Amino acid sequence: MKYLYPNGKQKALTFSYDDGQKYDIRLTEILRSHGMKGTFNLNSGTLADTAGGKYVCKKDLDEIYKGHEIAVHGVEHRNLCNITDEEISVEIMVDRQNLEHLTGKPVHGMAYAYGAYDERVIRIIGSLGVHYSRTVNENHYFEVPRNFLAWDATCHHNNDLLKHGKEFLELPEWKELPLMYVWGHSYEFGEPDDWSVIEKFTDMMQGKDDIWYATNGEIYDYITAIRRLEFTADGCFVKNPTSTDIWYRTKENAPKKIGAGEFAKII
Repeated sequence: MKYLYPNGKQKALTFSYDDGQKYDIRLTEILRSHGMKGTFNLNSGTLADTAGGKYVCKKDLDEIYKGHEIAVHGVEHRNLCNITDEEISVEIMVDRQNLEHLTGKPVHGMAYAYGAYDERVIRIIGSLGVHYSRTVNENHYFEVPRNFLAWDATCHHNNDLLKHGKEFLELPEWKELPLMYVWGHSYEFGEPDDWSVIEKFTDMMQGKDDIWYATNGEIYDYITAIRRLEFTADGCFVKNPTSTDIWYRTKENAPKKIGAGEFAKII
């Protein structure tokens, strides 16, 4: 039994971008027009009250990030390793609360400001309702993370993005749950004005029948649901206790669904 992504997709692609600067407006549209989704990590303390400045405007979040995901980046973009436990709680919880009030949606994702984290930080943010948090580390391969609170990306968009994209497209079918994760800052395209790499990448990756285009949160929810499956001792039956349908490849190589709440025989 080998797992697949929703609707029998073999691969998944996700993006993560930080800081909420005005260049997110163009980046979100590029991704959206190519059928792709990203997670945008915002500092609510720097969001603008009116449009036209360096940072995106609070009242425009729903329009700018439609179809994408908004996540925490710290209310003031502080280095969490350098502050107290109490200050970490304020930095994360105030940002969560502000973003939830602005969007009317729960916020459980995050990226570490400056990529700064350690075991203490992981322990604290995990107690604050954060489900997953991206580092600035790059692993240059295509695996789901062991620990979602220390989630490394495949690559930064300035680090051989097109090369990694080609490798991703050419992965063999036997590879289980391959994930390509791209990160960066949108201002890196806007200053100077050069969007060519992300435009070439999205052109190359769009419209693939075997790729699930997902937010970080959707990836987390799906993999977490897989990890909660309950098997009988002989491995012949499985219970899906979650509200998420899970897909796998049968012995005949056909995609098969284990429905939410279903107790099913593995075939």
